[in-house]
Amino acid sequence: MSSAPTAPVSSTDRIRNREFRKKIVSAEEAVRHIHRGDTVAISGFASAGTPKAVTCALAERIRAARAAGDEFAVDLLTGASVSADTERLLAETDGIALRMPYQAEPTARARINDGRIDYVDIHLSHVAQQVWEGCYGNVDVAVVEVAGITESGELIPATSVGNSKTWLDVAEKIILEVNSWIPEGLAGGHDIYYGTALPPHRTPILLTDVDDRIGQPFFRVDPERVVAVVETESPDTTAKLTPQDATSDAIATHVLDFFRHEVQAGRLPADTLLPLQSGIGNVANAVLAGLSSGPYRGLTCYSEVIQDGMLQLIDDGTVRFASSTAFALSAEGLDKLVRNIDFYREHILLRPQEISNHPEIVRRLGVIAMNGMLEADIYGNVNSTHVMGTRMMNGIGGSGDFARNGYLSMFLSPSTARNGAISSIVPMVPHIDHTEHDVQILVTEQGLADLRGLAPRRRSRVVIEKCAHPDYRAELTDYVERAEATEGAGHTPHLLGEAFGFHQRFQQTGTMHAR
Repeated sequence: MSSAPTAPVSSTDRIRNREFRKKIVSAEEAVRHIHRGDTVAISGFASAGTPKAVTCALAERIRAARAAGDEFAVDLLTGASVSADTERLLAETDGIALRMPYQAEPTARARINDGRIDYVDIHLSHVAQQVWEGCYGNVDVAVVEVAGITESGELIPATSVGNSKTWLDVAEKIILEVNSWIPEGLAGGHDIYYGTALPPHRTPILLTDVDDRIGQPFFRVDPERVVAVVETESPDTTAKLTPQDATSDAIATHVLDFFRHEVQAGRLPADTLLPLQSGIGNVANAVLAGLSSGPYRGLTCYSEVIQDGMLQLIDDGTVRFASSTAFALSAEGLDKLVRNIDFYREHILLRPQEISNHPEIVRRLGVIAMNGMLEADIYGNVNSTHVMGTRMMNGIGGSGDFARNGYLSMFLSPSTARNGAISSIVPMVPHIDHTEHDVQILVTEQGLADLRGLAPRRRSRVVIEKCAHPDYRAELTDYVERAEATEGAGHTPHLLGEAFGFHQRFQQTGTMHAR
């Protein structure tokens, strides 16, 4: 595994508490605390902050046990996706019995779709609550990467926060992985809130601006539950930056034109818009790049991840402040962050994902939510997760947290996939993650469909006219016209015998095109 420790680390450099230094062991010794059938919760979000040495050692422990005939497997809980190496190593050993809440690695995905891993796909804002409620049983072991341990025994968070606070709160045993690669200057760039509670004891979360600090810079931990401390010095796995292309640039242009229209209509502030949230990928980066050439200054971001494009917007002053739960950077972006950590710490704050994705806060701040999709249907229902309705791609992640509660809810996608063989606009989506009630704006490179204030019959025409690829418009229009002409067509006309015809045709012929 490429992220294994590269050099010895002095324990006094990052582990400044005497009691914790007594618990330093190798990764191989640490994983002896993990047993068959355990529920293991690990840190990490979008690859950032994933434990390096301990997860590698755990995969080897599982591999050896299974080779000896022991059906060793664990239930794995995370913040969202973790490093691809970690996911792959644990999945290929068949060491994961249950996975929650999000993944993005081909080996794990294949086992999920083959039924070899039980996968629970839930909104990221729901994870902490469900774990506290015991929906996944007891968390036996937490493995959490941190940047260091203070003299008083507090933990300096890593390049992601995710669910680490929750894991440290609930786990029976804790393994800490102290990574001295993480720049010490990151300390102070976190806001760990300890005021959440289960009903009926909840109180308002007093966050009214993206740069509000409502917590503390460090994690608290009960030292009695820390069974091992492992030292490492290894960088995060980086994301490959998908280059922008004509399609992503066209989608970005439609989004930016829409922002200008909303400013003119008085629905968005002229210079600062409203806090932005965007998913990961070239479309999101294209939108961010477009913002730098517009009239906007002092923008804010309230999102899950910080991508390369956000760093550039902070550099040129377009973005004043970004609140998130993790970094999702390319190798170049990660190097830039590390070299300029003192500067970025003044403009970025990392929070637990139960705060970064909290519906109450998203609604209060008026977040503009921009997320990707696999497909949408003519009435505005969106499928974000299941290819052809059955095969899991990655998971819903946090898109639903923002779509349901955002001031504006936008879903973006190219109008076709597989070189035109798949239309992203279909008569009916075979799996719904975001209903028409949560989807306000659909955008493809063809155009932007503003669905606000439109009844279903009008909505279908706008989606087809604005978003569908020309190769599919005539067939989609024919479908709608015949559905509406059917006796008893109703409020949302469909031809039930044909509603999934595009998908059935693709499965039979390899294309959604009519022959």
